[in-house]
Amino acid sequence: MSSLKTWARTLKQHTLTVYFAARDPRTPLLVRLLALMVAAYALSPIDLIPDFIPVIGYLDDLLLLPIGLWLVVRLTPPEVIAAAREQAAQATEKPVSRGAAVAVVGLWIVLALICARWLFE
Repeated sequence: MSSLKTWARTLKQHTLTVYFAARDPRTPLLVRLLALMVAAYALSPIDLIPDFIPVIGYLDDLLLLPIGLWLVVRLTPPEVIAAAREQAAQATEKPVSRGAAVAVVGLWIVLALICARWLFE
């Protein structure tokens, strides 16, 4: 169980590194777009294949994210990656805002209810 937590923490660290690399103006434009897509997918609660589907549901998370992260790191200049890793390390040391998480989840629920009501009327 501790190795799973370590893997999840490392994946989060890499995702933040890619996010900060994407925001750096020294990163090529196409790599920035790819990095933003990978980071958005990693941090989004919406998946290509829903996680409740046995085995296949986690396949996209286990394959797409590491491949996307590796590709972005490989295509980004080394000095940008080094700076992004430092920023990611500083960001993970900051406290987590549970209130913001509740607000985002609440917003998704409200939007889902509005869409459901619109579809079923």
